[in-house]
This record gives sequence, structure tokens and C-alpha cells, in this order.
Amino acid sequence: MKKTFKLTHPKIKPARLVEAVRRDVKKYLKREGRKALPEGVDYWDFDCKYGPTEDRAEVIHTAELSKCIGEAEAEGLESFYLEILAKPGYRTKKPTEPDFEE
Repeated sequence: MKKTFKLTHPKIKPARLVEAVRRDVKKYLKREGRKALPEGVDYWDFDCKYGPTEDRAEVIHTAELSKCIGEAEAEGLESFYLEILAKPGYRTKKPTEPDFEE
């Protein structure tokens, strides 16, 4: 999903538009997460970018999406750019701590 969301509308309040954006993002993440995994892939990971424009978009973590959308509303932006791309994710083992004996 690469999209510029507008937060201005003559009849719809900005708070309702923000709720609609959050709902669209959540729906997109669920839909992409349900797709069949390729061979050898553990889960779907997401590359996310957020910014006032596409040129000024910065990489963010998936967990920060809602916070960034809220910031756009708080700053009074007329629109913002959001990019979410699915990619294969691979789990890594946690390093084991060696047993120390005295």
C-alpha cells in the first residue's frame, strides 16, 4: 500500500477521517498477513514509511503506525503519505546465556 491520505473534507470531520485511515491500515495488515507463506518463510513482515509527503517519508516500525496517524491529526496536516509493503520474515533464535558456575 502506497497512499497519500487526505484529512480534509467539506462534510466529514478530521477525527472521522483519521478513524477511517486507521481502519484501512488495520484491514490491509490483516489481509496481507493471511496470505499464503512462501516455502521457508516464517511470517509476513512489513516495511513501513510515514511522512507529510512521499519525498519526506521516513522508515518507521509497524507498531508506530497508529501513533504517526495521530500525530498527523494533532499537527493539523491536510494530508500525509503512508507506505506499507509486505516482505517475508524469518525468525531467529535468541542467543542462549552460558551457565556460569563458581
